[in-house]
Amino acid sequence: MKLTTAVFAAGAAVSLATTVVGAARLRQDARHQAERNEATLAGNQIDWLAQVSTSPDLAEIWKPEGMETEEYMRLMSANRLLCTLSLRDRLGFVPKGHLPFFAAWIMKSEVSRRYWKHFGDLRAQEAEGDERAEHFTRVLARAAEDAPHAHPAAA
Repeated sequence: MKLTTAVFAAGAAVSLATTVVGAARLRQDARHQAERNEATLAGNQIDWLAQVSTSPDLAEIWKPEGMETEEYMRLMSANRLLCTLSLRDRLGFVPKGHLPFFAAWIMKSEVSRRYWKHFGDLRAQEAEGDERAEHFTRVLARAAEDAPHAHPAAA
């Protein structure tokens, strides 16, 4: 192999390696930006839930027809906790296999089960097409079904 061919081949290899590393870096940057966007949007939602769960005037505006304001505020407080867990899960801060444990812990609360009974179907509709959200919703639904005191004991 001539020296010029060897230099050309080495240059091509370096260029290819640089391109591969650059493409990987661009994918990583895009993933990180998507995570930042998701965290920002979830933070906005969690902030709004904090406001609606503590402000009777705001809750009155947004509550479903026929629901008491105080009950809506309690349910939105439970939703806030679920949204926080969802964000932690989506960002990878819930260790693999631990989501059912956290979901069961949340569903031990009567208000969380009432929230799920009232809004679980809506959450399932929102999750459609997003594998991770669908999995999260299935885990929560199972935890709500399996929760102690979810069904009154037979007399």
